[in-house]
Amino acid sequence: MATISSPGLGSGLDVNSIVSQLVALERRPIELLTQQKTALQAKLSSFGLLQSYTVNVRDAVGQLARPDLWTQTKSTSSDTAAVAVTSNAAAVKGSYSLEVTTLAQAQGLASAAYTATTDPVGSGTLHIELGRWDAGHTTFTPKTGASVVDIAIPPGADSLEDVRSAINAANAGVSASIVRDASGARLVLRSTATGEENAVRITATADAPALPGGPTLEDLVFDPPSALGTMTETLQARNAAAVVNGLPVTSASNTLSSVVEGLTLTLAKTTTAPVTVTVGLDTAAMRTAVDAFVKSYNEINRYINDQTKYDADTRVAGALQGDGATRSLQAQLRGMLRAGSGAAAAYPRLSDLGIELQRDGSLKIDDAKLNDALADPTAVQAAFSADAEGEANDGFAVRIKAMTTLLTNSDGLVATRTASLRASIDRSDKQIARYEDRIAQTEARLLRQYGALDNTLSRINGLNSFVTQQIDLWNNRRDR
Repeated sequence: MATISSPGLGSGLDVNSIVSQLVALERRPIELLTQQKTALQAKLSSFGLLQSYTVNVRDAVGQLARPDLWTQTKSTSSDTAAVAVTSNAAAVKGSYSLEVTTLAQAQGLASAAYTATTDPVGSGTLHIELGRWDAGHTTFTPKTGASVVDIAIPPGADSLEDVRSAINAANAGVSASIVRDASGARLVLRSTATGEENAVRITATADAPALPGGPTLEDLVFDPPSALGTMTETLQARNAAAVVNGLPVTSASNTLSSVVEGLTLTLAKTTTAPVTVTVGLDTAAMRTAVDAFVKSYNEINRYINDQTKYDADTRVAGALQGDGATRSLQAQLRGMLRAGSGAAAAYPRLSDLGIELQRDGSLKIDDAKLNDALADPTAVQAAFSADAEGEANDGFAVRIKAMTTLLTNSDGLVATRTASLRASIDRSDKQIARYEDRIAQTEARLLRQYGALDNTLSRINGLNSFVTQQIDLWNNRRDR
């Protein structure tokens, strides 16, 4: 039968309280380890953010290290509704006069009207070929590199809808749709590309109609010299025509990408007056990149200052206060900003470009200095992005990018410190687990020992009561 044990009931000792207090003393190392682990976890979290801030600096300064940033151009149009423009580094600084006389157009064709979209058109094979028609549509010149596309229209699958679907599936350089007007349903074709060389000639090898005089695939022929078919031209294939600085130019497309070096001109409508296109260096993009670098550096500088400071009033230290790796990272960054460079004689230091280091470690831009430098960014490009064999002649951005890349690599300072903190946390967990096992054993031992003491005291108390009773009985008998 199970017994109910209540330590201390017989002896008067508060065994559970005694054991709890003794165990609490044994748990003191665990409390200290837990506090240490909490501090390590806070430091690990803070270091994770520090790594993110370092990556931000690396990415921002990486933009400044790109040579093409400093040759990037910006183009504008005086009439964007008529001419849109983009430019690249090959564009030459200056302005251009542009007149749009004709927009490029894709050829459009339409069939005769059918009563319904399910009406049969006729079976056989359509032959579609891209090329150029002369002005009178008497001569067709096939497009270089293009070939005839044969589209089979089988019996029983020759409705207007079937033909439309077959043409669209053939990738023949035309798209097909069905348009309804007052006369009925018409098959409408349109070249998928603009320009005179993307017109089409359609011929057919038609099966005999099911009924004499019935519909035949030859009705969809567009070949004016043959006088076959009922297809009519609704839109004529046309090239774009423009005048650039007085020079006439044409293009099969409304996007002119090779007319002016470095410029892509997109024509949207004809003009009645010249449109002025202006090209210059994109100093706004350069300034944006400099601002992004300064912002990213100031963020990491502010974060490090916050995480390493000690507040004397509250007696609270930042999570990274006294952390050697954090101080080393901060010192490396500041040292790199102070260091000179031989990449550009005009700008041996960042401060010469207007990027000045302040007493609190932050950066501040002198707008006047930086704007003056960006007015002719050739030397600025060298100052930031020169990549020489010797580090002393590397540009500022190249050097800072190399350093921050090393810091954030898998074997760099940030990653190494992070791994060290994780290892310390793991060790704390293992130590706590060992202490917990040891304390559980200690608690069990103390309960046994004090339980035995309780039993002994209980027996002594019982014996004392018995002896007292016997003495009382003996005294009572003697008194009689």
